[in-house]
Amino acid sequence: MSDRRSVAPNDLEAFWMPFTANRQFKKAPRMFASAKDMYYTTTDGREVLDGTAGLWCVNAGHCRPKITEAIREQAGELDYAPAFQLGHPKAFELANRLAALAPEGMNHVFYTNSGSESVDTALKIALAYHRVKGEGSRFRLIGRERGYHGINFGGTSVGGIVSNRKMFGTLLTGVDHMPHTHLPEKNAFTRGQPEHGGDLADELERIVTLHDASTVAAVIVEPLAGSTGVLVPPKGYLQRLRDICTKHGILLIFDEVITGYGRLGAPFAADFFGVTPDIMTTAKGLTNGVIPMGAVFVKDEIHDAFMNGPEHMIEFMHGYTYSGNPIASAAALATLDTYEEEGLLTRAGELAPYFEEQLHSLKDCPHVIDIRNMGLVGAIELEPIAGEPTKRAFNAFLKAYEDGLLIRTTGDIIALSPPLIISREEIDILFDKLRKVLMNNI
Repeated sequence: MSDRRSVAPNDLEAFWMPFTANRQFKKAPRMFASAKDMYYTTTDGREVLDGTAGLWCVNAGHCRPKITEAIREQAGELDYAPAFQLGHPKAFELANRLAALAPEGMNHVFYTNSGSESVDTALKIALAYHRVKGEGSRFRLIGRERGYHGINFGGTSVGGIVSNRKMFGTLLTGVDHMPHTHLPEKNAFTRGQPEHGGDLADELERIVTLHDASTVAAVIVEPLAGSTGVLVPPKGYLQRLRDICTKHGILLIFDEVITGYGRLGAPFAADFFGVTPDIMTTAKGLTNGVIPMGAVFVKDEIHDAFMNGPEHMIEFMHGYTYSGNPIASAAALATLDTYEEEGLLTRAGELAPYFEEQLHSLKDCPHVIDIRNMGLVGAIELEPIAGEPTKRAFNAFLKAYEDGLLIRTTGDIIALSPPLIISREEIDILFDKLRKVLMNNI
């Protein structure tokens, strides 16, 4: 006990922070103390405009009353209930609400606790589905270069960000990757979907031919790739993937952990692009980022394929202690209410033209080599400092924080995804601050 009491209450060493330059951070910590609507407040009392919805997740803004109250009430009524062979009403109520919101035919939901768990769950569902259908030879999973599908073993394996993979050995076997769709020499400064690159979907045909379709279980892509730096799908690309997967009996998985719940101006990217996958992963905006929760949507025929054999037998040997957690379910229901009452699932579509104009007005800033956007998502790609990749964008992140703006960086790309409650005036503030950062010789 004496050793514990001797540790200073604000000592930073014990917490090994995720995806963080720990040594740099702990020399000059950036700490938030509170948040409300569009703003964080730091521990030293400064307001910081949230340009990233936390981490792509606080779609309805911070500390929204309905969500806060739902959590408080649920914690005092039913704090936890096991989801194995037992249930509680709110988990079923939420599943029905989600199924009603999902693309047609996706009427079943499997709960997880994060986007990473949603991806691994989707991959396991895909593999198990082919097995129960008598096609156990389908074991291959196809991802994409520069794809991000979380940090569990399955998601890291199908993901295509080298820095996320290189420390962890061979990961899953039987995985292949399609090429990414980033073509700056042809599509730089495109507004919305690029004209060039739709034919890259045909690389899936080459991979299928190489391995034979009878061995391929699923293809997983982000409809719009977020964490790698906002790569917008070329025109016709997603529909072509859908057609190839259908042709060969391969399941198509959309990773909608970022794009789900209104980010592009529709409930899901599947709605926005008019392409329906077989499986869809979500998390983040499901609970407005307040409590960990994810949901995997599947088409009816996938769910129904498992509902065979003796009724007392478990159909799918998978799940989590916190699947459908009561407090998370209450938070999600209140989040959906907030989205509905304030029209937030479509509001990005209303703001997108203005957001686009302001974003592309930064084209003349020093070192800007590309700008990309769709819905309330934007990216500004910067020319790397010679011999010091990622440093220019990281410098911009630090300067923006000092100036009262939270941005996200990946490589030398600045990513923006503000809460869907942002006003035009706040869009102006965001880009005024960002322009000053970019003009400041970063």
